[in-house]
Formats: sequence, structure tokens, C-alpha cells
Amino acid sequence: MSLPNHGANAHHVYERLGMKIPEMVIDFSENVNPLGPPAFVNERWSTYAELITKYPDPHGGPFLSAAGQYHQVDVNQVIVGNGAAEIFASLAKRYENKRAVLIHPTFSEYAATLAPYHVYIKEIIAPQALPLDEVLDEVEFAEVIYICRPNNPTGYLIPLEEILQIAEYARRYKCEVILDEAFLDFIDESESFIPYLKDFPNVIVVRSMTKMYAIPGLRLGYAIADEQIIQEIRSRMPHWNSNAIATTIGADCLKEEEYRIQTITFAKEMREQITVFLERWNCTVLPSQTNFICFQLPNPARSKGFFEYLLAKGCVLRHTENFKGLDGKWFRVGMKEKLQMEQLQKEMTAWFEENLSS
Repeated sequence: MSLPNHGANAHHVYERLGMKIPEMVIDFSENVNPLGPPAFVNERWSTYAELITKYPDPHGGPFLSAAGQYHQVDVNQVIVGNGAAEIFASLAKRYENKRAVLIHPTFSEYAATLAPYHVYIKEIIAPQALPLDEVLDEVEFAEVIYICRPNNPTGYLIPLEEILQIAEYARRYKCEVILDEAFLDFIDESESFIPYLKDFPNVIVVRSMTKMYAIPGLRLGYAIADEQIIQEIRSRMPHWNSNAIATTIGADCLKEEEYRIQTITFAKEMREQITVFLERWNCTVLPSQTNFICFQLPNPARSKGFFEYLLAKGCVLRHTENFKGLDGKWFRVGMKEKLQMEQLQKEMTAWFEENLSS
């Protein structure tokens, strides 16, 4: 039986494998900020109650204008979604019966949302550095290319210069670029493509509020692109697709500069610690710049046993069985609080000592 195609909701993994769920489970398969939402969310929670008695803004205000201001773009270039997943679902019909390029391993929702629209998908396998010449060759014959930057699940950050080169080439061949920046908040806004959008009407940048601000339950994402493209996307979306609590909290989240800096620092510290630990056990760790890492055991043939051992101990890693190019031989680990990361290292150490020392 295949494992779930997404991280989080760890009970589904136990159910699929027929395993008993331990009393305490730490879910390293999801990538949400372990520091939790900004403090103001709890402090003002009671004030959000009055929002549920009124219809929300049909286009996602006040978050809509806050996102435009944050990125210094016109509000007509922004669309708000019920999570970035709704944005991807709305974009997919745009490419019905056309040709798309996907670079694997990558976020599974790209292919999943394109599937109902009979899109021909050209797959490029590139777990680490981008085969730029191959990508450019395929762009010539495609209507869209999806790029995840930094990449999920590897954490690899394609250099901005290469993205600009792809965008320029794609513009020449009337190919659109969907640039998924869901995890860019964990790096730096100077790495974002958004300031370049004025020169590239063929590029659509998709962002998520879920990861950095730890609000997956609220569902809030957005896209920034040329005004005409935004209007076309909006025509396929329902009114009131985002709720008032999400858009109100989301608008205030964008003011939390100190919180973002604290999170980036923490994620970097945890990422470096777990990388040193894994490399000490001769694991291969892919270079990541975000809040998760991707690693492989010295003997990948033992991956299944390792995965199930940790599940039994209450540590849920993200399997990679549905990520092309990783094929279940790698694991992704989302960064958690310090004590939880120490618990993971403790359980991994026990397995390594028993299985790698002989």
C-alpha cells in the first residue's frame, strides 16, 4: 500500500502501515515554523470572534493590500488564495491540453492539479543543481514551466541568475514560468523574483503564509504576477475564497520583521546541527537553505527499516516514495524545537549504533 503523498497528518502514515500510533508523536514530516505563530495571534485571539458574523472581503482584504504593500507591487497584481494549493489548482486550467515542464523531485501538487486538464508533462530529473541547458531546450516547446525555489523536498536554492536566464528564455518562446516561493521567507526577500516581475509578464510568483507564520489551519497563500494574468486567475476563483480571520491575521503577520529574523536564525542553527550529526554517521545530506533538510542513509537499501523503526519510536520523517528522483531512498526532516531535534538524534543514534556499526 502506498504511503500518503504529503507530509503532516502523521496518523495516515501509521494507518497505511498498520502500525499502532505511539503515545507521543513528533511530526518531522511537515515544514511549519516550529516557533509557532507570532505572539500577537494568541494575544488578540478573542478580538477575532466578531469577524465570523460578517462576510469577508471578496478578494481577500485586508491581506490583499498588505501583501501588495509588503512586496511594493500594485494591489491589482496580487491574488489571495485559500492556501497556495488553491492558487495552483486555479492556475492549472490555464494550461489545458498544453505542454508543461516539471523539474523533479518537486512539490506533488503541480502534477496533481495539471492531471485533470490533459496537460502533457515533460519531466526533468535534477535532485541538486539544475541542468540549465536541458531546461532551456524544453522551455522552447512548452507553455509553462514550474520551478520550486527553494526546492521542496531538497531545500536546494537555484541561483537567482539562472532563474532570470530561464525567465528571459521563456519570455522569448511565450512560455510562462510558475515560480513557487513558498519557503523563500526562510532565506531572505533579496532572493525573491518579485522585484523583477515588471520586466517579466510571463512569470507568476506563488507564496505561502503557512510555513513561516505557522498558520496552516487558516489556509492563506497568494500570487503576484502581471495584472492581466491575475484577472484571469480571479475569474476562475469563487468569491469569499479566503476567510476573514485568515486575512486579518495574515495582514498583521507581514509586519513581523523581528519574528522572521528570529525564525531564520533558529532554522539555520537547527539545520546545521542535524547536518553535522547525520554526516558523522556517513549519511549524505543535500545542501538546504530553508527549514528542512533531505538526507540519505549510507546504505539506502535499509531505508524502509529505518523509517519504520523511527515511526515506532514516535518520530515521523517525510518519506520520499512519491518524489521522482528520490524514489524512497531519501528522507526529509522538518526543523523542530531544540528538545524535539535532540529526541530525533537520540532515536537515530540508537538505530545507527545497532545497524551501522557492524
